[in-house]
Amino acid sequence: MTQTMIGVIGGSGLYEIDGLENADWITVDSPWGAPSDAILTGRLDGVAMAFLPRHGRGHVHSPTTVPYRANIDALKRLGVTDVISVSASGSFREEMAPGDFVVVDQFIDRTFAREKSFFGTGCVGHVSVAYPTCPRLGAACVSAARDAGITVHEGGTYLAMEGPQFSTLAESRMYREVWGADVIGMTNMPEAKLAREAELCYASVAMITDYDSWHPDHGAVDVAQIIATLMGNADKGRDMVRRLPGLLGSDRAPCPHGCDRALDNAILTAPGARDPDLVARLDAIAGRVL
Repeated sequence: MTQTMIGVIGGSGLYEIDGLENADWITVDSPWGAPSDAILTGRLDGVAMAFLPRHGRGHVHSPTTVPYRANIDALKRLGVTDVISVSASGSFREEMAPGDFVVVDQFIDRTFAREKSFFGTGCVGHVSVAYPTCPRLGAACVSAARDAGITVHEGGTYLAMEGPQFSTLAESRMYREVWGADVIGMTNMPEAKLAREAELCYASVAMITDYDSWHPDHGAVDVAQIIATLMGNADKGRDMVRRLPGLLGSDRAPCPHGCDRALDNAILTAPGARDPDLVARLDAIAGRVL
């Protein structure tokens, strides 16, 4: 039995967690570069917490320049066991309205300008992301959102686009009608893939701000509209997060879905052929199997 440590990666509008005991912003060094910001640590209802603002305080990182590898590595080094990703998203479904939350369980990755793996030449690893989120953790997010009085949808496919521009009308229609995506955002990939490589349970909560550009009654995405909805969603997001420690508890058994054992058969490079420099950088991510 290990101790639970909940890591929250906050997206646009969510830059802190309220009510943390012994709250402290700490700097974590990572061999993958500097994380987006310092990490706010503390305890909430007796459970260790770590909060990382994905874009940095003041929103200094674009979706493409977020240091995803450093962020996940830093959380793992701190002892985080469960990662909750909270991010602003557009909706492709009438019933998933602005102000609603969607607990995502699938992704379509359309990003192309980001480093997507900790592994590479000298230490090759392949993990399965057929089921990229942790059902146990996702269920806790659904319960926490409902307890907070938030309209939440359980399950959905998140289309990850490169950005920073929003979709064209043709793209929006294709993602919705042809590909069957439910929500769209710019930041959950490669974050979810990296969390799996780091053997962290990962859940994604999409906070709906708009209908992208497909909706005939809402027109194109308007940044002013998004910001207005973001403010309300951020308050809801904090309410949801405050309820998670009570649902997850301080003692943590092995993940029933195997998230914490994702690297058991993933490393293909023979021990004698591994690049020692890369192996050294993987100490927190893959030290258990290396």
